Amino acid sequence: MRVLAALSGGVDSAVAAARAVAAGHDVTGVHMALSSSPQSCRVGARGCCSLEDSVDAAQAAATLDIPYYVWDLAEQFEETVITDFIEQYRLGRTPNPCVRCNEFVKFQELANRARALGFDAVCTGHYARVVDGPAGKELHRAKDIEKDQSYVLAVMGEDELQRVVFPLGEVTSKTAVRAEAEERGLGVSNKPDSYDICFIPDGDTQGFLRRHLGDQEGKIVDSDGNVLGTHRGYFEYTVGQRKGLNLTRPAADGRPRYVLETKPHTNTVVVGAAELLSVNQIDTSEVTWLASDDQAQVRTLEPKPLGSEGDECLYVQMRAHGQPIPVAGVERTQDGQMRVQLAQMVRGIAAGQSLVLYRGTRVLAHAVIIGTGTTR
Repeated sequence: MRVLAALSGGVDSAVAAARAVAAGHDVTGVHMALSSSPQSCRVGARGCCSLEDSVDAAQAAATLDIPYYVWDLAEQFEETVITDFIEQYRLGRTPNPCVRCNEFVKFQELANRARALGFDAVCTGHYARVVDGPAGKELHRAKDIEKDQSYVLAVMGEDELQRVVFPLGEVTSKTAVRAEAEERGLGVSNKPDSYDICFIPDGDTQGFLRRHLGDQEGKIVDSDGNVLGTHRGYFEYTVGQRKGLNLTRPAADGRPRYVLETKPHTNTVVVGAAELLSVNQIDTSEVTWLASDDQAQVRTLEPKPLGSEGDECLYVQMRAHGQPIPVAGVERTQDGQMRVQLAQMVRGIAAGQSLVLYRGTRVLAHAVIIGTGTTR
């Protein structure tokens, strides 16, 4: 099988490519240059897409003795990920740029080019599993639950699922991946993981947004409209936030307050008590299914430990490293939206976040949260 291996410059993608070579595939490596300023190296373990990463990817390809190319996707990344990130915050939402990147760059763009060049599959270093099920290929959580990345991969859709290979899905720990990299002579075995938002390598998301959206001083109010303080821009706040509110009037009961919502049209941030954040109904749009409708039917079962074999319970996950929440009901509307009824109350769910629906370890669907509510 002709396989196009995405080499990010990190240890995971290098070992994944090595495993594809060892499996007997005809592998070609490609590094996706996503930064318009790759000369700037990462800051500590933050960020990616640096000149350092490109060099490390090239060295990994040389060690594996496979063809290697660099594709300049900086323009596509700017348009589909960075611009969208800024626009979503301008609209008062809390997006996940890694989901967007996986959807439009790491899979859509990569897969389209791979098909045009005659490759049979795309290989990446993501921690997830593609399983042959009774009705076709299924996306499942990785064996290493701590490193599982199925949440950010769910948006790829059924078509791309047919042409991806995740060689690290069965490994049990990142330590094992590093040991394998060292054994194979890959020079990135001790390279630190990148984290946070890759195009904000200093980790200052508020500063990044302020540079693009400008200072917009506004009011911080409680649910009754009483002014408690001021802010420099509603986009610097997200639902559930507690720290950095800079309130000038303490709560009468002395309890901490949290962001309940942001109102872009009035440049207002609303805060209140923690219990006002609790919801058990999630409304979503932009639903991408990786399973047939009947797979999302609710069954009354006791939740099992995450990753347990034979788990048939229905869950949702609403953050990349969030805890799966048991589901009490799923309703699909005629306009393609989806309403999820949770089996318990949760806090701090913001519009713009990704919701991923699971049956046990299997990914059923991805959707974007557009609203929340409470039912009794």
